[in-house]
Amino acid sequence: MSNFSYIRGLGYHVPERVYTNADLEKFVDTTDEWINSRTGIKQRHVVENETCLDLTFEATQKALKNAGMEADELTHILVATFTADTIIPSTACLLMERLGLKHRIPMDISAACSGFVYAVEVARALINLNPDSKILVCGSEVLTSRVNWEDRSTCVLFGDGAGAIILTSEDCENSGKVIDVLLSSEGESETLTVRGAGSAYPYKLGDVVGEDHFIQMQGRSIYRKAVRSMSSISNEILAKHGFTTKDVDLLIPHQANLRIIEAVGKKLELPTEKVFVNVNKFGNTSAASIPIALAEAKEIGAIKSGDLVLLATFGGGLTWGSTLIQF
Repeated sequence: MSNFSYIRGLGYHVPERVYTNADLEKFVDTTDEWINSRTGIKQRHVVENETCLDLTFEATQKALKNAGMEADELTHILVATFTADTIIPSTACLLMERLGLKHRIPMDISAACSGFVYAVEVARALINLNPDSKILVCGSEVLTSRVNWEDRSTCVLFGDGAGAIILTSEDCENSGKVIDVLLSSEGESETLTVRGAGSAYPYKLGDVVGEDHFIQMQGRSIYRKAVRSMSSISNEILAKHGFTTKDVDLLIPHQANLRIIEAVGKKLELPTEKVFVNVNKFGNTSAASIPIALAEAKEIGAIKSGDLVLLATFGGGLTWGSTLIQF
């Protein structure tokens, strides 16, 4: 039995509506210069009438088309998100219904911005248990549903979107071999959190929605921990397989903030042309960030056959991880 899983298809979807920094200036106490100089973000896509399920479904359709597969070939559906349509049922269950499927294995995975990479590791384990599995792995978020537009330090960072890949045990033309995934975490409940609607923060009918229902973040602490954790685990996975950063053709980091991305690239001694960036267009889409970037990089030719691609992520929990893929 092979220990490898293969990416057979990729796809992503973002809402049509765009909020530029100039748009935010109209209702947020901020400026384009302030946002761009601190984050590198110029715009973000924002849902109008769409939900997390809608975004996930569209990304899935594109991944299936890219893979040359039909939905009924899927055996498992994994969706990484913390902005699901409903607490019950899971987005994965809703997606199974939307795809017209029954008797599959759907589940949502919660690891904040690291959720997609965590879901890839779960998929790899499932494929090793049952090599006939064909697993849809999605990262999808409607972060603007959890943004406090009066908190100018956080609301400018986030956007909505979804990305999807299909993992199988079968190597085929143009597939990417997932060599390994490394994950880590640090149980920490203050740096990045959404408390509202959790059972530890109960509310009753008629209560007013408060700040704890929205993203709260300690930006400076996140910056330091993200840079240290992403660079460290990236070096660890490379060393484990006899590589150095000189072997990496492309780094795709979580698109949280351009300053974090640049700092991680510098720590890994990678030239800017080997660090993929699209945070300027999409903002931070949390669990959707890496699958969107991965699918876009493949689509525009930034990933070529033979390339060694390194993924690095960091999110609330605190959670972080790295993935090594050979295309």
